[in-house]
Amino acid sequence: MRLIDLALIFLLLGVAADMPPERYGGKMIGKKSNIRAISVAILSLSLVAGGSPVVSAAAKGSCVVTGSAFSTDEAKGGVDFNKLKSSLGAVPKPANGLKMGSLMKFLGNQYWIDLAAGQKTRAKKYGVTIDVQAAASESDQVGQLNAMQTMVTKGYKVFLVSPQSNTNLCPAVEKAEGKQALVLNVNDGVLPGARQWVGPNQISNGVLAAEYFIKNLPKGSKVANIQGQVGAYAAIQRTKGFVDTAKAGGLNVVASVPGNWDVTTAANAATTILKDHPDLKAFYANNDGMALGVVTAVNNAGLKGKVMIIGTDGISDAYTAIKNGDLTGTVDSYPNLTGQAAVDVALRLLGKQKVPRAVYTPVALITSANVNQPAPKLD
Repeated sequence: MRLIDLALIFLLLGVAADMPPERYGGKMIGKKSNIRAISVAILSLSLVAGGSPVVSAAAKGSCVVTGSAFSTDEAKGGVDFNKLKSSLGAVPKPANGLKMGSLMKFLGNQYWIDLAAGQKTRAKKYGVTIDVQAAASESDQVGQLNAMQTMVTKGYKVFLVSPQSNTNLCPAVEKAEGKQALVLNVNDGVLPGARQWVGPNQISNGVLAAEYFIKNLPKGSKVANIQGQVGAYAAIQRTKGFVDTAKAGGLNVVASVPGNWDVTTAANAATTILKDHPDLKAFYANNDGMALGVVTAVNNAGLKGKVMIIGTDGISDAYTAIKNGDLTGTVDSYPNLTGQAAVDVALRLLGKQKVPRAVYTPVALITSANVNQPAPKLD
């Protein structure tokens, strides 16, 4: 990153500190949202500036695109993970001593813990060594980049990356691909020109939640959405799927505000929304951690059982909350299975198999009706 980029970041953060607090539904939420939104946006831009341009007709790297950036939900020729065996055959045997590097978003989030566990389980099955690293928080984009920069110096042949933003890992990704390493994008964020990607269809997460509310609430019911991190692909797509489907189904979306993947932020946002709309009937949160924050707000307001809450990810705490009657549901994207599938896809690519650019892992809405149903498994 150039010094001029750092100077620009601090300049804009200073401007943000003097901005008035944001308004959500007529209420003042606070200045921190302004600071975080601007810092994330500028950081992403500055990181891209530190690598190669993101628009190029000649380059074919994962951080270089011609035209629009890669959108996994609209990928042409994408395939479900469970169809690879029938179309490509068995997973090729890896070379002896193969080592992979894996970059998680944040290992303080149960989703990424489960995804990492899936990668480790599958790697062990094939005799592959995998080094799993992560940032210190959900918003530590520079820390995640530094971790991958260090990994690149170790000569790993494969990198499984789950970037915090679509561009924050680009300088390291470019170095890895420059050394002919395979870079496989796993779930969110989505590298702008990702060569290969594995994960769930993000927009379907929000669609499934909205469809449940449409089926179980009267038309015109007030519902709200708690978004993930501003600018994150998963947050954008899950919100779009929920809001568009809910509106089309006759629900009244009265609020859609950032929760930044954070339990406390989501709880505070939900508290404000409930004060503004005491007749609210349902919340959808872009991940389970935020959904559990909403549970706290709803229960504190004495509305347990009166306001539906659906999250996304399928973490164990969400399953427990469903069984306890605190959470209506979670859209499970089976992180452990996704981690295993990512290792399989990497080995197929190393074995020169022609794997489609996008490989989709399953999602399913889990409620009290199917909370004890076993998760899908790889062979």
